[in-house]
Amino acid sequence: MQMRPAELAAIRAGAVDLAFRRWEQPRLRVGTQMRSAVGLIEITSVDRVPVSRLTAAEARRAGAASLAALRQGLDRVHPERPVYRIGLRYAGADPRAALREAVPDAAELDALVAWLDRLDRSSSTGPWTRATLTLIDELPATRAPDLAERMGRDTLSFKQNVRKLKERGLTESLDIGYRLSARGGAVLDHEGLPRSDASRSAPEPGTPLPHLGAPATRALTAHGVVRLEQAATLTAAEVGALHGVGPFALGRLRTALAEAGLSFRDET
Repeated sequence: MQMRPAELAAIRAGAVDLAFRRWEQPRLRVGTQMRSAVGLIEITSVDRVPVSRLTAAEARRAGAASLAALRQGLDRVHPERPVYRIGLRYAGADPRAALREAVPDAAELDALVAWLDRLDRSSSTGPWTRATLTLIDELPATRAPDLAERMGRDTLSFKQNVRKLKERGLTESLDIGYRLSARGGAVLDHEGLPRSDASRSAPEPGTPLPHLGAPATRALTAHGVVRLEQAATLTAAEVGALHGVGPFALGRLRTALAEAGLSFRDET
């Protein structure tokens, strides 16, 4: 179930707890927890509802500007399909976040190596796990299509493979591309595989930027801003003037600053 960044942020904040979709049949089950950029989103209900019975209160709970706007949005794509009302709630942080930073002990390393070996043996295109980990280590924050081209793979199959590594906490998705986690680095070190010098250097101090979307991330990175502490040296107007930083990214950044006890320079 696709959700926009602004919708995810509103669910996490508790401002949105419903979504409406046109499906031929239900695609989600009650109790399902979906991973997202803001953490886990749990499905609390799935009900088929007639469009004529939708209410203004439900539209507000879904983050729509009005009941008319909700209906117009639902009629835009596949208007012949029935409408389903999906209850949503924020269910906490993605457990993979803690897993990525947990350096495995010897037994865990042996199990991870055995799992990677099984993936390589079952691949119809040959071994890929170590090459993928090494490439992400060498080229963090690089577009998936560019990484796939270097591997001689199509983008879709490359992303599917990286997703398997991410499930075990070996990689982390960024707004642009990926990076190797501490756990993934430990696997490469354990096997004596070459590591990027950049990955071995001490991380830049400070709090990483939240997920803002690729355009905003590119704009801030080009401006030398990769940590919240750096963003706090700028005014809201200076950040908003960067090409690619829209109202959502600016609001998301302001929220992240507040959570870290910071603010834009002109909002102290």
